[in-house]
Amino acid sequence: MRATLRKRPRAILLGLIASAAAAIGLTAAPAYAATWSSSAQYGTWSNGGYTLYNDVWGGGAGPQTIWANSYSNWGVWANHPNTGGIKSYPNATRYVGKKLSALRSVKSSFNVSVPSSGAYETTYDIWDTNHAYEIMLWMNKTGAVGPLGTSQGNVSVGGSTWTVYKGSNGSNAVFSFVRTSNTNSSTVDVLAVMNWLKNSKQWLGDVTLGDVQFGYEITSSSGGLNFSTNSFSVSSS
Repeated sequence: MRATLRKRPRAILLGLIASAAAAIGLTAAPAYAATWSSSAQYGTWSNGGYTLYNDVWGGGAGPQTIWANSYSNWGVWANHPNTGGIKSYPNATRYVGKKLSALRSVKSSFNVSVPSSGAYETTYDIWDTNHAYEIMLWMNKTGAVGPLGTSQGNVSVGGSTWTVYKGSNGSNAVFSFVRTSNTNSSTVDVLAVMNWLKNSKQWLGDVTLGDVQFGYEITSSSGGLNFSTNSFSVSSS
C-alpha cells in the first residue's frame, strides 16, 4: 500500500524489532485505561465494600497485572510459564461475617470473558472466619488443572450440578465443587451450597461465613493471556 511506502526507515526498523520481540515471546503487559491497576505481587484495592487482590503467591510465577474500573468490572493480564503448580489467584472479595444459621440468603452473580488456552479455573474460594474450611466452586476450567481430594459423587445444589471433591491442603479442609459443564455466566446460591455441607453431609458445623472470593486460579498462561470480569456481585441478608 502507498501508506506503507511512505514509512520512514526508523519506523520500519522499530516495526521489525517489535515483530521480532513478539516472535520470541518478549511481550509486555498491555496498557489499560482503568481506574486502578497494579503489577505488585500482592497489590490490593478496595471499592464498594469489596477488596481486589493481585495475589501472585505461587512459585515460578511470571509477570501479572490486575486492573479495575470497579469491584464488578476488573481483569488481569498474566504471563505465567507452562509449568505445574498454581501461580496466582487474582480475585475480588466480599466479607459476610455471619453464622450460617443467621443468614437467609447469600447469592452471587458473575459474567466473565476468559481465554481458550492456558491452564486455569474460574472459581469461587469461600472461607469460614477461622479458615478451617475452604469451599471452592469451579465454574469453568481449561488445561491441566484438577481439585484436591477424592470424588464424593455428583450433586445438584445452588443452581448447578457439580462433582464434589473432599480433601485437605495440610492446613484446612477443602471441599471442591467442580461444575459438570463450563459456564462463563451464572448466579450461584452460596448459602444453599454451605447448608448442604452443613445439614446434608455434616462436614461442617454452624460456622461463620467469612470471605466470598471470586477470581482466576492460574497455573499457566504462557505468552500473556487476558481474563476479564465483566460483572460480579455478592448479596447477603
